[in-house]
Amino acid sequence: MTRHNGRDVFEYALLRVVPRVERGEQINAGIVVYCQAKSYVAARVHLDEARLLALDPAADVAGVRAALHAVEGVCAGGERAGQAACDDAGRRFRWLIAPRSTVVQPGPVHTGLTADPESESERLLDLLVR
Repeated sequence: MTRHNGRDVFEYALLRVVPRVERGEQINAGIVVYCQAKSYVAARVHLDEARLLALDPAADVAGVRAALHAVEGVCAGGERAGQAACDDAGRRFRWLIAPRSTVVQPGPVHTGLTADPESESERLLDLLVR
């Protein structure tokens, strides 16, 4: 990837919670950010339990929270990443953003430029999730 005025290209996808897949209603509950130039991949999550329960009063809040924390673990690598522990940051990101029909789903991938992917992760969480 190319640098632009001291900034690197990065990719990100929202993590969406779809408590009842058949209804298609969703809330944003996290963000996954990948920057190839920095070998950076991280997830930031924030689950608004009240919003989730408004969509589905019977939602498994603990299960959703566990699924979101599992995404954080895959991004972190090491033991927390399970089978993805040996994969590089790019492979872990691609695995996480693959379409799936589960309660926690990735949204479409978007791109941008950043000098600091860590700060970008927090900025996007504030802008798109909280």
